[in-house]
Formats: sequence, C-alpha cells, structure tokens
Amino acid sequence: MQAREIQKHTIHQEQSVRDALIKLNDLRADSILFVVDEKNKLLGSLTDGDLRRGFVKGLTFETPIMDYVQPDPLFIYQKELHLADLNELRKRFFLIIPIVDEELKIVSVINLRINFSVLPLDVIIMAGGQGMRLRPLTEHTPKPMLPVGDKPILEHQIDHLIKYGIKNIYISVNYLADKIKDYFGNGSKWGVNIKYLQEEKPLGTLGSVKLAGDFENNYLLVMNSDILTNIDLAGFFQSFIKTNADMSVASSSYQVQVPYGVLEVDSNNNVNALKEKPSFTYYSNAGLYLAKKELVNIIPENASYNVTDLMEHLIDVGKRLISYPILGYWLDIGKFEDYAKAQEDIKYITLQH
Repeated sequence: MQAREIQKHTIHQEQSVRDALIKLNDLRADSILFVVDEKNKLLGSLTDGDLRRGFVKGLTFETPIMDYVQPDPLFIYQKELHLADLNELRKRFFLIIPIVDEELKIVSVINLRINFSVLPLDVIIMAGGQGMRLRPLTEHTPKPMLPVGDKPILEHQIDHLIKYGIKNIYISVNYLADKIKDYFGNGSKWGVNIKYLQEEKPLGTLGSVKLAGDFENNYLLVMNSDILTNIDLAGFFQSFIKTNADMSVASSSYQVQVPYGVLEVDSNNNVNALKEKPSFTYYSNAGLYLAKKELVNIIPENASYNVTDLMEHLIDVGKRLISYPILGYWLDIGKFEDYAKAQEDIKYITLQH
C-alpha cells in the first residue's frame, strides 16, 4: 500500500515533462510530485504551478524536468516523524509530505487530507473473549464482530487507527477466531498489516502480547476490542512522549451524584461543612494503553497476565504511569443496554475523530 503511494507521488529526474503532466493529472486534488534520482533520493518537488511558470518563462516539453523543479521541498525525517506538528503543517496547506531516511531516500508519503497523524505505534487489539454478557448474540459471533451500524465493532476501531497512519496491527484471538481471521485476513483490503496472536488458553488481558515476538516500533498501543471511541490518538501519544511516561492509561470520566445532603465531619464528629447533593467525578480505565516496548519483557511467558498486573508492578517499582482523559466519545460495549446505545450513537457520532 505505501509502496503504491510512493510510486504515485514520485517521478525520476530523467523522465519527461509529459510524464509529469500525466501523473499530476491522475493525482487530481493531491497533485504534487517528488523528483528522485535512481536511488530514490529526494531532489525536489513539482506541481502544476511549477510547470505553468516554466512554460511562461519559455521552457518547453523538451526541457529537462529538473529545470521546473522546486529544489527545497518540505520533508520530514522518519526518525523525527512522531515529533512533527502535523496540525500546524495542515493549517499552512501542506497536505502531501514525503518522509525520508537519513540519506534523504523517500520511505513513505503522508496525505494530511486523509491522515490526522502518522504515529510510530504497533497496535495490539485484545479480541479473544467470549462476550458472555451478550449471549445469545455472541453464541456464533465473537463480540468484536457484532455489527454497529454498517460494520463490526472491530472494523470501526481499525478505521480509526488508519486515520493516524498506523500500519501494524496484531489481533489477539481465541473464541471463534476464524470469524475474525476470515473477515480481515492480512489487512491488505484496509491498507494495513494484520497478524494474529492465537491464544491456546486464556492469557488474560495482556499475556498474549508476548506471542508477538519483537515489534517494529518502540511504542505499543494495547486496546480492548469491545470499545467505540474517537479518542485523539495523536494527543494521547504526544502526552505520553512529553511526560516521558513508561505507560499511559486512557481514562473516561464517571460522575456520581449523591441524592442527599452530605455532612463533612472530623474525627470528633464535629460538622465542618454541609454540601447539598454533591457530585463527584472519577476516572475509570477506558481500555486503551500506551507503553514503551521494553515493558513487554515484564510479561511472563505462556501465563495469564492482566494489564492491571503490569500497572501495579509499575507503581511498585516507581515507574511513571500516567492517565490521559478521553475528551471525545467513548463506550464500553459490555451489556445489552450498551450495545443498544451504540446502535443509536453511531448515527450521530464520527468515530474517526
């Protein structure tokens, strides 16, 4: 998928002006080309406007393409991509941006009309549960494959990940695993790489991560497969990086309204204050976690291990565990009433953020 995007937006320095016009015409709204040499090294950029200005100056179809090229195009180094302020670039109307390695070779192309960001994350989606509270709906269909609107819960999640440029997705499966595998396959239909972590026995909410072996990126996003959310993953990740956290837990606010007047008393039963029907806000675990890849070493081999076990371990050893409040939509589909709510909410919310 990414190789096709690079090919669409690149042209060799020895190709003709006519070749460039044809490619630019095919690109339509995304009409910009990046001129490269035989090693795919970025040399410059080329647009319709560059060609028009060249023709006005007297250049022709036989003029070498390099005479039309802008020699100092905007690009982002691959190793600095997660630090780039893509929202600011979007505001400045930079929409198609090449990503290069240290030798200026193009390794990918970002389309900011489509992607909110490009996050250096490998994602693990936990989809092995039996969904007992939703029986009989889950007797023949795994809960992540239950439809919400016109597609399964899990597909909504993958669509959201794609908006943030995420390519590597692992799905941990057990119960009715073939239903998930048959639907998503290797992910090529969605332009992502999907691999499956097959649990031979229940491994808890985090144990199956160990089955993946090594990961491509240094940061992992682990998420439950039964949640609908339009969480700002870029904000989630930036908060994680800026605070130098070892792990971040997305949280959802939960408000409790006390239906009575509440007395505040001291140890001698003296009343110091009276609050009439106060409300209290708590933050609950929302089922999405960011972590440094190195934390996988803590997870035991072939044993049940929950994400709460990891969180407690990090607290005990003094590692940095932070919370990130979800400001947008979030719903945990655990019960029938949750599933019914999801069917209504999907008519009005945009899950892609």
